[in-house]
Amino acid sequence: MNLRNTTLAQLPIPVPGYDRTGVGIGIAHFGIGGFHRAHQAVYLDELLRQGRGSGWGICGVGVMPADRRMRDVLRAQDGLYTLVVEHPDGHRDARIIGSILDYRYAPDDPEAVIALLSAPTTHIISMTITEGGYRLPDADMHADEPSVFSLICTALARRRELGVAAPTIVSCDNIEHNGEAARQALVAQASRRHPGLSDWIIEHTRFPNSMVDRITPATTPDVVAELQHDLGVEDQWPVTTEPFTSWVLEDQFGGNRPHLEDAGVLLVDDVEPYELMKLRLLNAGHQCLCYFAHLCGYRFVSDAARDPLLAEFLLAYFDSEAIPTLPPVPGIDLTDYTRTLVERFANPGTRDTVARLCAYSSDGIPNWLLPVIRDNLASGGSIRLASAAVASWARYAEGVDEQGHPIEVVDGLAASLVPIAESQRAHPSAFIENTTVFGDLGQVRRFADAYRWALDSLHHRGARATLQALLHRGSR
Repeated sequence: MNLRNTTLAQLPIPVPGYDRTGVGIGIAHFGIGGFHRAHQAVYLDELLRQGRGSGWGICGVGVMPADRRMRDVLRAQDGLYTLVVEHPDGHRDARIIGSILDYRYAPDDPEAVIALLSAPTTHIISMTITEGGYRLPDADMHADEPSVFSLICTALARRRELGVAAPTIVSCDNIEHNGEAARQALVAQASRRHPGLSDWIIEHTRFPNSMVDRITPATTPDVVAELQHDLGVEDQWPVTTEPFTSWVLEDQFGGNRPHLEDAGVLLVDDVEPYELMKLRLLNAGHQCLCYFAHLCGYRFVSDAARDPLLAEFLLAYFDSEAIPTLPPVPGIDLTDYTRTLVERFANPGTRDTVARLCAYSSDGIPNWLLPVIRDNLASGGSIRLASAAVASWARYAEGVDEQGHPIEVVDGLAASLVPIAESQRAHPSAFIENTTVFGDLGQVRRFADAYRWALDSLHHRGARATLQALLHRGSR
C-alpha cells in the first residue's frame, strides 16, 4: 500500500496519532537524509505524539543535486516515511514518522526557501550537511548558486530589514564545536555578501553546540522490498537504524524552542565533553575499524566488529589512546560506553556497510582522529594505533585491495588523494605531506615514524599481520 496521508489508517504499524494538518512549521532543516530522519525528526515526532509540538513541524530544504530524489519521494508520500529499528536479537520495530510536513528544493525556487527561512514562524534553522559543508567556496566561485549559508544569509538580511527576530541555528554535524563552526561559516558568508549583516548576526543569532548519536546505514533496495513484503508498506525511502539514540544540546536559544527534553533530549550548559566523547570514540572508532576491515575482506560492519582481532584493536585504541584525551563526561562511564560501542557496531540488523564508513574520509578523519593524535603528541601519550588507522586509510586510498581487486574511493578529494596514495610505495610520506588534510602533522617525526612503520607493514605483511603486530609487540 502506497504511503500517503490517505492510507495511514490502513497500515498495520503505528502511525502518527496527531492531526498533521494542524501542525505549523517551526523548523527548517538543511540536509534531510537518513540520519536526520532517524534522529531529529523522530524526536519532534515524539513531541507531536505527546501533543506538545504543534508549532514545531519540519520543512526540509535541499540544495544539492542528490537532494532531488528526496524532494520527489517526500512530496509523493506527503512527507511520511517508515522508521525501522533493528535490534541485535533480530526483531524489529517499525512506525511511520510524520514530523516532516514540507520540502523545498532551492535550485527549483530559491525565493521559496528564503521566504521559509525569513518567516517569523521559523524559529530554528538546523542542518546536517556533513563536515565538508562548512567549507565555503572561493569568493569568486559559484556566486549565483544557492548554498546553505548563502540562503541563510539572504534570509537573515531580510529578517533584519523587516524587524523579524533572528532564528536559532542548530548544527547537527559531527564536528567539534559544531555551533561555532556554523557561526563562523555564516559570518564569513555575510561579510562577503551583506555589509553590516555579520555584526547583526553576532549580536542576535544563537548557535548552540550539539552532540548527535545514532548509527544509521544507507537504505538499500532490500530494506524497501522487505518492508513491502513483510508489512505491506510501499515506502520509496524508509530508514533503518539501531535502538540506541542520543541528542545532547546546549540550552542556548535566541527565542522559542520546542520542549525537546520531554522527548529525551539532554539540554546542558556545556556540550563539549559529550561531543568529544562521541567524535573521538564512535566516529574515530569507525575510522579505526573500516579501512582495516575492508582490507581484511569484510563488507559489513557487524561482521568486522565480531572479528576478535578487529574488536581487540578497537578496544585498545579506546583504552590507550582515545579515552586519555577526554575530560570526564557527566553521567557516563567511558569504559562502559566503549564496550557498548563495540556491541552497537556488531549489531547485524542494521546492515551497515564498511563502504559507508570509508566514504568522505578527508572530511571525517581531520575532525575525529587527528585531534586524538595531536593531543597525545602534546601529552606524550601513545599514538601507535591511531597512526596505524591513518596508514590503513592511505593504503585503502590506493584503490586496490590485498587480493588485487579495485576499491572505489568515494571522497570529495579523491581526485588528488588517490594519485598521492598510488605514489607512496616509492614515497612513503606522500600521503601525510598533504597539508590540506594533515596541516603540519606530517612533519612531526613521532607521528611520521609510527605512520610509515604501519604503512610499510600493510604493504609487506598485510592488514591482519599488521594488527597482530600492533597489539602484541612492545610499545614503539
